[in-house]
Amino acid sequence: MFNNHIFSSPCREESWSRLRDKCMGIMALLAMVGSLHAQSTEERLALDFNKTHDEVKQYIQRYIPDVTEAQIDHWEKTRALETCYINGKKWYFHNAAPNLFRIDPQCRAIKLQKDGEQKSAYMEDERIDIPAIMKAAPHSAYRLGPAHRMRVTYTLTVKPDVVPAGETIRCWLPFPRTDVKRQTNVRLLSTSNKKYIKSPAAYNHSSIYMEQKAEAGKPTVFSEVFEYTSHGSWFGLKPEKVKPYDKTSALYRKYIANRREHIIVTPRIQHLADSITSGITNPLLQARALFTYIDANYPWASAREYSTIQNIPEYVLDNHHGDCGQVTLLFLTLCRAKGIPGHFESGFMVHPDEKNLHDWGEIYFEGVGWVPVDQSFGRPYWATDDSTRYFYLGGIDSYRLIVNSDFGMPFYPAKRYPRSETVDFQRGEVEWQGGNLYFNKWNWDIKVEYLN
Repeated sequence: MFNNHIFSSPCREESWSRLRDKCMGIMALLAMVGSLHAQSTEERLALDFNKTHDEVKQYIQRYIPDVTEAQIDHWEKTRALETCYINGKKWYFHNAAPNLFRIDPQCRAIKLQKDGEQKSAYMEDERIDIPAIMKAAPHSAYRLGPAHRMRVTYTLTVKPDVVPAGETIRCWLPFPRTDVKRQTNVRLLSTSNKKYIKSPAAYNHSSIYMEQKAEAGKPTVFSEVFEYTSHGSWFGLKPEKVKPYDKTSALYRKYIANRREHIIVTPRIQHLADSITSGITNPLLQARALFTYIDANYPWASAREYSTIQNIPEYVLDNHHGDCGQVTLLFLTLCRAKGIPGHFESGFMVHPDEKNLHDWGEIYFEGVGWVPVDQSFGRPYWATDDSTRYFYLGGIDSYRLIVNSDFGMPFYPAKRYPRSETVDFQRGEVEWQGGNLYFNKWNWDIKVEYLN
């Protein structure tokens, strides 16, 4: 029973007033955070969608001088040209025009005729790397091939005066995983700050955490130098070597379950998976059918920020294209729909002729174990046999930097504000007490030295 007289005491009244004010303050803060989140999403979209109709049309006219408005409308309806309405005005994705000549078959043919065949630089590296891996891996206990020792200098630079002078900037930099057989002898050589925290191996995002105070008029620089060894791998998978799954195991239950927000087996996904694998019962052959279908039907195109997409596999299906992480998540979701366990893996591709952020995955076969799959690299154009053609389904090249073993997982130490990249973790993450620092507030750079 409440004692009514406690509310008549001046000090009690003051305490109650303070409590009420605190509650109202918390409610106002929560409302502000909600507003900021909505504003942040719109700001992120505005950074991605910043091309006007005239700018897009001018680019298209390089290849199709007499392009008509009807053609542009058609490409928008088929989503070969990606648009977004912001504050009631239509804007185009900043790479919408170049993407058009990757996505639309007729436009792709026009560009090919004018510019000639243009292969990614890494494709020439893999022509040497893949045969060497396939030759050596069968003789290795862990199915590993030739390795490369690399020294990496990674730098994240916060632009001057985006944080008030004297305020502490918190930064997470990507760091090589130490729990993957394909990645060994990880050694941290130096950091820009003497004090740092390395995330425990159990965390799915591997990072080095540092803090530094901002100085007026100066950029704030965080950097690390590390060495590691990257091994190629190839399992030479055979359908007859794959056993029936133990569907009662914890591993199986975990890695066929839905993983919000982007591995969700919707009715649409289930129907597609069943259609692609109709009449196929062997898990390896099912995975191969899914891999082939995506490779044939969803061309690579540069992508908007993942944090602006509600369900990435559905986005790929709607837009008929995807970048490396997007097609990987589609492949993994289709695999889970067929009862094939899988998980996301990502970091960097560090080929001598091409270095960039990159995503891929792993799937599990009973009797074999976890094997790598790079859906984005697909079937090498130069392959002349099925073993090479499906190298990236059960194999991976030796130029990788593995940072993540899943997506959208916690950081160590914990991040206080919403992430810039809500799915992946490669470029880094930065914040201060005033909030998260988005990608337009800082720059990143990776330099790789090859030691053997």
